[in-house]
Amino acid sequence: MALTNEFVLEKIRTRFPEAVLQVDEPHGLLTLEVTPEINVELLQFVKEDKDLQMAFLTDICGIHYPDQVNRELGVIYHVHSLIHNHRLRFKCFLPAQDPKIRTAVGVFAGANWMERETFDFFGIQFAGHPNLIRILNMEDMTYHPLLKQYPLEDPTREDKNDTYFGR
Repeated sequence: MALTNEFVLEKIRTRFPEAVLQVDEPHGLLTLEVTPEINVELLQFVKEDKDLQMAFLTDICGIHYPDQVNRELGVIYHVHSLIHNHRLRFKCFLPAQDPKIRTAVGVFAGANWMERETFDFFGIQFAGHPNLIRILNMEDMTYHPLLKQYPLEDPTREDKNDTYFGR
């Protein structure tokens, strides 16, 4: 049986009726926004469900939307069923003043380093993580470099001619 996005969505909505907040299918990839409280349960469900078998965690990453009040930071999960060659992406959004979500290390051991990288670059705390320390940046850094807190260019710079850059 080939999986379809409709079938996967129906299985998830049946199991978590109140948790799916938004559904999209960019380029055919089923993308859900879900409440952050179910991140671990959803990963466990899609991994262990006999119909879905999404047993490969492809990626965990962060995103920062500074203009979305109380939803500034997000954690994005990508899972894949190797048996059905079907993918699912889901997102959980968190407030910037308290960006905490539960760790997925108990479901996927490979989540360990992905969560450390997301913490390192975005400052998202993964509650229950066995070793949540910086993985790519220096330990004494006091900021998280992928947060959109600084302008892309120095507005006081006078030595640059924008016509050379197609602007």
